[in-house]
Amino acid sequence: MDIQTLLKTHKPSLAPYEAVYKNLHQNPGLSLQEHFAAETAASHLSSLGYEVRTAIGGTGLIGILSNGPGQTVLLRADTDALPVEELTGLEYASKKREVDVEDGVEKSVMHACGHDMHVSVMMAVAETLVKSREEWAGMVVVLFQPNEERAGGAKAMIADGLYDVQKHACPVPDVVLGQHVMPLPAGTVGTRVGAFASAADSFRVTIYGRGGHASQPHRTIDPVLMAAHIVVRLQSIVSREVDPREAAVVTVGSVVAGMTENIIPGEATIKINVRTVTPETRTRVLSAIKRIVKAECEASGATKEPLWISTSSFPFTINDQETTETVAAAFSKHFGDKHVPESAPLGGSEDFSILATEAPNKSGGKGVPYSYWCFGGSDPEKYEEARKKGRLEDVPINHSAYFAPVIQPTMSTGVDAMVIAALSFLK
Repeated sequence: MDIQTLLKTHKPSLAPYEAVYKNLHQNPGLSLQEHFAAETAASHLSSLGYEVRTAIGGTGLIGILSNGPGQTVLLRADTDALPVEELTGLEYASKKREVDVEDGVEKSVMHACGHDMHVSVMMAVAETLVKSREEWAGMVVVLFQPNEERAGGAKAMIADGLYDVQKHACPVPDVVLGQHVMPLPAGTVGTRVGAFASAADSFRVTIYGRGGHASQPHRTIDPVLMAAHIVVRLQSIVSREVDPREAAVVTVGSVVAGMTENIIPGEATIKINVRTVTPETRTRVLSAIKRIVKAECEASGATKEPLWISTSSFPFTINDQETTETVAAAFSKHFGDKHVPESAPLGGSEDFSILATEAPNKSGGKGVPYSYWCFGGSDPEKYEEARKKGRLEDVPINHSAYFAPVIQPTMSTGVDAMVIAALSFLK
């Protein structure tokens, strides 16, 4: 049976999954707190006859569907939400607040990166594969991963024995597949061989001055001014130290110091996020950041060395050529000109690849092929209107308080893409 006929015959009505999506959107969970999404996915997989194993690296879980001899394909969806106050105005908008287990602070919570779409899409994919099992052979592992946003989920699942036969005994995959909804026209998909997502490194840096009365700055060492110099100087790294043919981003997303205006505080905390696309640039940029922070602290007479804490680290996502070309060929056949085979690399970062690079392989080492692609979630008409006006910045992006994929055709496209990709290896 060809893939178009298979989807027409076995793809379920997506109306129930649209309801699931809205429910997930209204009930998001921060990283390490994805309990509702995990329970929703686990219950669904069990109802379909998958062998379900839960509590892997936190709220992570897998569903196993064995269907005779053949390759093993692992399909991954992430489940966590973000500390963002939703401003979409949707009738199913999140109003949730919860205490973040990472720092004990109560925060607004929103699925501002589309992981609720990933979960609902994967649930529909799981049903499609069950209904079409007479048309394929092999084994499917559906994996729901927590804590992607803080780069800890894939590592935690591996560390907790995801592939360990004595623990969770996930069947070792021959290939690992994943996808992400992005601010592109809904109905489109994009693949790319090679580098597809940047590495990301995040740090919390505390710098130390000497506090005192705001009227007597000469008797203090002002960490706010020190932080300001650091923030400005960091912006010169990309423009003056990175090869113009390379890509890098250095962002200071948080500067915290003091509690009131008439006291110069004793310390300040800066949170820095770095994105790079090659190992060489990554090394150069991280070295430059540490050099600048150290130098500015010395120039300001800091009372002690800055304190560096690494808060997250995402690997590069480099799609396997043969695997991606196989997926791309299937996408082109099904989606036609809605498939972009040379999609621009993602600006963001992912820990997805760890599920493949840390998997045992047949040679006795580690690492199996993987491919990761994107599918559009923006209203096509609004996207085109913004493009014609040269105002694509008006299209809400991931992590924005206004990011909300149009449910259709986003969901249908995501289901088709994952099913088609999986079946490219299940023959």
